[in-house]
Amino acid sequence: MPLPFLTADRAFDATDDVALPFDDHDQWRRPYRPGPWRVGAAALALLLASFVLFAAVIIAAAGASGGALATFGLAAVLIAGALRALRVGTWVSRHGVRRVGFLSTVTVAWPRVTELRTVQQPVRWLGLPRTVQGQALVLVRQGGEQIALLTDHSADFLSRVEAFDRAADTVEAWNAEYGVVPPVAVAATR
Repeated sequence: MPLPFLTADRAFDATDDVALPFDDHDQWRRPYRPGPWRVGAAALALLLASFVLFAAVIIAAAGASGGALATFGLAAVLIAGALRALRVGTWVSRHGVRRVGFLSTVTVAWPRVTELRTVQQPVRWLGLPRTVQGQALVLVRQGGEQIALLTDHSADFLSRVEAFDRAADTVEAWNAEYGVVPPVAVAATR
């Protein structure tokens, strides 16, 4: 069974530097592979869920249907949390950029993006409250609100500087392709 949120498109394995390598630009895609920290945490959560499911079967066999249902419910929450954790990240399409968090999602249409830049700033280490100095790809949308799309100390890019640079360049290429190009100032020559 293919898992589209884990599989890497052919673009990541290609040797040529194609900025927008996907065939269907209307489909939401993550422009990078999920990092080993994210995949490892999800795998551990799924492993824990398998033990909880096994315990639920034992509880059901013992005849405690209320406890078995509660344990099955806990396993379902663990599985849903692991799958949601794998979906967390930045996704792009022709329509805009989407920052998917664990509990919330923010979508910004490309015409509403006023600036997209990589900056040095304090970033959260693996999503924890601790901050360290690092790089972030920051999107500024109309109205001045800033959204950090990618950071080099997230679960996707910790110790993977080249992957962060490639992902930031890819998101900037999508913005260059579908964003509103600012008008060029024409100097009056007299």
